[in-house]
Amino acid sequence: MAERDREFVEFVEGAGASLRRTAFLVVGDRHRADDVVQEAFYKLYLAWPKVRRVGNPLAYARRMVVNAAHDGGRRPWRREVAIGDLPERVDHEDFAAGHADRDEVLEALRSLGPRQRACVVLRYYEDLSVEQTAEILGCTTGTVKSQAARGLDTLRRAIDRRRTSRAL
Repeated sequence: MAERDREFVEFVEGAGASLRRTAFLVVGDRHRADDVVQEAFYKLYLAWPKVRRVGNPLAYARRMVVNAAHDGGRRPWRREVAIGDLPERVDHEDFAAGHADRDEVLEALRSLGPRQRACVVLRYYEDLSVEQTAEILGCTTGTVKSQAARGLDTLRRAIDRRRTSRAL
């Protein structure tokens, strides 16, 4: 195996799980997240010599994942399709409290717009700084701060509404 390929495989093995989690939190669907990460890895492989020279491949890959997630939503075959009958809702009371809380947060994350969701995931799940998040998203630090604040506010309201409706 060529040195370039060996380094790329090592990177994918080390960063793959983290990038899949990020993609899942940004897109809200495991299958789409796998597609997004696969697309990002394909593009990353093509750019690997440049990425190695510049350094910090994880930051570059995160940006590719976020960009691929946003681009994927614009493709017609990726859009949601309306159905006549809604499936039965899962009763979250049957799950352990940790699973119920996680499901609440994931559902609330899905209610955010793509940019807010990306800001919240990168800032608070990936624990990146405002500057790192701005660099990945290609925006200003002020935009990251405002989008993250609005996103957290929306998350709090969505979770509060859900808990209030369950209590009734």
